[in-house]
Amino acid sequence: MDPAEPIRVDVVYSPQAGECDLVTLSLSPGSTLADALAASGLLERHPLPAEGLRLGVWSKLREPDTLLRNGDRVEVYRTLKVDPKEARRQRYQQHRESQVASEKSKAAKLAGAGAGADAAALTCSPKR
Repeated sequence: MDPAEPIRVDVVYSPQAGECDLVTLSLSPGSTLADALAASGLLERHPLPAEGLRLGVWSKLREPDTLLRNGDRVEVYRTLKVDPKEARRQRYQQHRESQVASEKSKAAKLAGAGAGADAAALTCSPKR
């Protein structure tokens, strides 16, 4: 590759789950992460602070003054809204609550079926 030839880099940011803003740039050799971020226009399109951003190249944290190479993928990381462990606990709690509600609904249907042959037919264990 000719040293004066521009380098091609991708700059990517995910403002929320399932959404991705990807910009492909041609930059001059010697460009940094900060140069790529400024050229991408991400700061203008998204409410991101100009200072204190967590940046990386190919999933590795890097400083804004890191020199880029041809083919690099510059990533802008968003802050976590919820700790991953806490999010897992919340999902489990919601799942458990829906299971309990489903079991109560089934029990209410069984109780409302009445006594006699119909109720006996709905039980899980056969009588001997």
